[in-house]
Amino acid sequence: MSWEIEYKKKLRTPDEALRCVQSGMRVYIQPGCAEPETLVESLMQRAPHVEDVEIVHMMTMGSAPYVAPDMAGHFRHNAVFIGSNVRDAINDGRADYTPIYLSEIEDLFISGAMPLDVALVQVSPPDAHGFCSFGVGVDTTLTAANQARYVVAQVNDQMPRTYGDCFIHVNDIDAVVESSRPLCEMKKAPITEMHTAIARNVAGLIEDGSVLQTGIGGIPDAVLSFLMDRKDLGVHSELVSDGVIPLIEAGVITGDRKNFKPRKIIVGFVLGTKKVFQFVDDNPIFEFHPTSWVNDPGYIARNDRMVAINSALQVDLTGQVCSDSIGNQFYSGIGGQVDFLRGASRSKGGKPIIAISSVAKGGAISRIVPMLSPGAGVVTSRGLVRYVVTEFGVAYLHGKSIRERAQALIEIAHPKFREELYTYCEKTKWLQRPQPAVTAR
Repeated sequence: MSWEIEYKKKLRTPDEALRCVQSGMRVYIQPGCAEPETLVESLMQRAPHVEDVEIVHMMTMGSAPYVAPDMAGHFRHNAVFIGSNVRDAINDGRADYTPIYLSEIEDLFISGAMPLDVALVQVSPPDAHGFCSFGVGVDTTLTAANQARYVVAQVNDQMPRTYGDCFIHVNDIDAVVESSRPLCEMKKAPITEMHTAIARNVAGLIEDGSVLQTGIGGIPDAVLSFLMDRKDLGVHSELVSDGVIPLIEAGVITGDRKNFKPRKIIVGFVLGTKKVFQFVDDNPIFEFHPTSWVNDPGYIARNDRMVAINSALQVDLTGQVCSDSIGNQFYSGIGGQVDFLRGASRSKGGKPIIAISSVAKGGAISRIVPMLSPGAGVVTSRGLVRYVVTEFGVAYLHGKSIRERAQALIEIAHPKFREELYTYCEKTKWLQRPQPAVTAR
């Protein structure tokens, strides 16, 4: 077969393949658990030979050695979503952050606003027709590979083969590096009593036949554990993790009632452990698409009963939501929160949810605040927010006045902070604190 001849011609050692990276270039790295670590390691060997190379990606699970202080001048990272491995570098001024909706990242590559010179990707071995699968991470990578001038692929026999719009042909790859190694994993977050309490309130909003979008972490995993008695749930989500497996195996997630892409779990990428990597391998119920498609609010809204569950760092008493920074210290990114909240708000019977613990730092500070911290960014505006859920209950804000919003949010704040929240509302003349009931003698 002609593709086999091409494949063999393109085989390179990692160092040979990375010689394509020259000074002043912009290099894309496939994010998440699909990060091509062998290529990243070889990229670091190019440091003495290059200057001012920009590295672009969403959150990766590797160590991100290019943001080390001694790499300054050689590499500079530009995060379109911040992971813990680059957070310090960004806040120390050694790396950059570009705030953008996940659904719009790929248009930066297509439009020329952020042209790509090299794309470093990781794929499965080619099938009989010469197609390699992007496996656990289609996300923004398929588009990046289509737009980059040069594509280097780490072909890994441990990369699952997944289905959907997630393939690249050998002919569209410029250099192949074979490397058999385990994928990066994201370990399951511990579920606390607070996570469980919040999840119980969120789960109370989820009906039979709902279509779910959930993120990663203790709250989403805890929510899934409360849904074993539901029927015919579906999934349309930018990502899934290990937590969906028990619901699929129990026949809870079937997608049978989905009116858009029925019986399919629509997803952009997987973040989790080897267990979920093996589960999605050659599994036709999973249908992977680029993030620009999965996160398109119009497609999201086509799902009736769409339930979008997202987290935040702060919510103020008017309903403004900050989820990408702690004050002026950047923490994560806009991500898919607005994409999915907007889509769910347009869905028939949809429920856009912000799930948040009432306190942080061991109970020292309230996450429901009079006003956002100085420098904090508004990711979700007060006009879009609908449900806010804490361990103390559910506040529904859509169509409510500032007075009504403040009252509803104070009622789900931690009790020890409610007095100071009422005091602020009295100063601003938004709300008077309730007077204690007078007992008749």
